Amino acid sequence: MTAAEPNACRTPDFVLAGVRQEYRRGFPSLDGIDLAIGCGEHVVIAGANGSGKSTLLKMLDGLLFPSAGTIAAFGADLTEDAFEDPGFRREFRSRVGFVFQDADVQLFCSDAFEELAFGPLQLGLPEEEVRRRVDDVARNLRIEHLLDRPPYTLSGGEKKRVSIGAVLTMQPHVLLLDEPTNALDPRSQVWLLEVLDEWKRLGNTVVIATHDLSVAEEIADRMVVLSEDHRVVADGTPAEVLAMRDLLLRVNLIHEHAHRHGGVTHMHGHDHSGHGHEHVHG
Repeated sequence: MTAAEPNACRTPDFVLAGVRQEYRRGFPSLDGIDLAIGCGEHVVIAGANGSGKSTLLKMLDGLLFPSAGTIAAFGADLTEDAFEDPGFRREFRSRVGFVFQDADVQLFCSDAFEELAFGPLQLGLPEEEVRRRVDDVARNLRIEHLLDRPPYTLSGGEKKRVSIGAVLTMQPHVLLLDEPTNALDPRSQVWLLEVLDEWKRLGNTVVIATHDLSVAEEIADRMVVLSEDHRVVADGTPAEVLAMRDLLLRVNLIHEHAHRHGGVTHMHGHDHSGHGHEHVHG
């Protein structure tokens, strides 16, 4: 893992203006998104399933492009035409890493070592540097014992570690993670938070799409909420946004259930990760 270069922080890493993305004509997956993500920020994009979180990450990674509006990355327009330039494509891919929600989508090599080595080799790095990066990342992520294992033999949590490692060996400035706590046991979730804390210390940027509100509490500087009609409805610190209980209920990030004590009905709001509640007497 490397620190952000000083020049990388003169402009926001990403600026989205009026972004709309349609999966078919008239059916948006994102609508009217205005958003800037600063260099070194740790941002959680929160929303219920289907709100557009994964679509937003794919757009930041140049895998999807707006039907309307614009996206700039590191001060340059992020367009299909820009990716036709090999120099632009290479530079962008060296600076932005994407960890998919489903590790099986990302893992395709014969063993975990090759997974970690693939990205640096594609960047044209010498074999000695590739080996050094793989060894460093494997040691930091405590997956040395997995390097000779085919991905299909790994558990869900082990696959997640390897998929994250395969991105970290490229030493990107921006790390995009889609539902990173899925398939992780509690110990591995703690490990992930430690990795992200180290990423923050180095001044790198993290954008996480999740419906797990505890992730925002633990690692985010900022929390952006998408509604089920695919718009930004809140943007602030985690403390500010998590205090908006009515809004979180409305966008289906927490739910209520009722029970009675001595003739009094209690309404409890719970987030989808099982953390947090509040009591409303009625």
